[in-house]
Parts: sequence; structure tokens; C-alpha cells
Amino acid sequence: MTQDELKDAVAAAAIVEIMPRLERDTILGIGTGSTANRFIDRLAALRDDFQGAVASSEASAERLRGHGIEVFELNSVGRLPFYIDGADEVNAHLQMIKGGGAALTREKIVAACSTRFICIADASKRVERLGRFPLPIEVIPMARSYVARELVKLGADPVYRQGLVTDNGNQIIDCFDFMIDDPVDMEARLNGIVGVVTNGLFATRGADVLLLGSVSGVERLTLD
Repeated sequence: MTQDELKDAVAAAAIVEIMPRLERDTILGIGTGSTANRFIDRLAALRDDFQGAVASSEASAERLRGHGIEVFELNSVGRLPFYIDGADEVNAHLQMIKGGGAALTREKIVAACSTRFICIADASKRVERLGRFPLPIEVIPMARSYVARELVKLGADPVYRQGLVTDNGNQIIDCFDFMIDDPVDMEARLNGIVGVVTNGLFATRGADVLLLGSVSGVERLTLD
């Protein structure tokens, strides 16, 4: 199976995961990226079975609206039953690196407001130790150089992602050569640097369910 076929398979599995619990007033949390896009495309067939969605990026919101799915502001909704999104890396504890698409802050906010986080990914994203994928850090623009110096002290090789502005008007620093032994501790340490909006470690609030696509099918993993 190609990587695209694996993404399609986990998107379909996520539909099966949520379908029995959809109600007419259900509002879903929807992530960002190529795998999330495949989920959105499949969700379109169910648009009359739920009320709408909160999107973690402008791109996802536009795709949802294109399928006739109403998009809500999170402040008007409150708690969400599900958040469905992909990952750049995920470990056995269902902790993740996210933010390759620069939507990490809104993704983290929507995930925090969701009862159940369903991560959909292909098998290439599963790792024993997080950090092979460059860890994104969203920063206030005026603090970029300061934050980069602090990241060097932590052992990272920070690289400014030039030409990119996040949906929040901020910038991204990617941390290369930064293997992470304790994701929960590192997430807190990075967020403690002045000028950091948030970082791409989803460890304190990881996934509840991982739907992992491989050539042998979709594996469902939980911490329960």
C-alpha cells in the first residue's frame, strides 16, 4: 500500500470510530494536514448526522465549509466529544510531535478542549523515541532570536522556518537533532521560555486512541 492509501485507511477507520456516537448536536474537533484532510473528505458523507466542527486551522475550516459542514468558533462551543488529527511522530505512550503544518497552537487548544483525541497516522510515524522529526516551536516574532539561543542551551539545533507566518501571526522555529527522553518534562521546559507560544510536543495531553495504518491493516491502540 502507498502512504496515501494508508492515510485513506486510517481516515476510514476514524469514521467508524466516531459514527456510533454522532448526534444531531455533535460538534467535532478537526485537525490539520494531509491525513486530516482525508478524514474531512470522508466526513462530508455524514454532514447531516452532526451539527458541525471546530477547525484547528484556516485551511481545515475552508475544506470543511467546502463540503457543506458548518464551522464553529471554539469560544462558542466549549467541550468537544472528539478531536481527530494526525501526527508527525507518535510513541508507545501515544505522545506525539505535531506542527509540521504550523498549526500546533490551535491544534493543542482544540485537543485540550476535547474529551477524546483520536490520532490517525500511518506506520512510518510510529517511533520509539520522539525527536527524529524536527520539533516545531511557535514564537512571538520579536523573541525569535532569544528563543533560538535558549533552545541551543537545551541541546537543539534551531532553524527559523523562513517565509511562514502562522494563523496566529507568529513564526516557527524547528528544532533539529533534538531527541527527547522525557516528553512531558521537555514540553513544560520549552513552554517556560519567554516568547514561546507553545511547542509541538503533545505529551501532557497525548492521544487517547491511535489508529495506525500499515500494510496489514489498521491497528487500534489505546492506553486503557
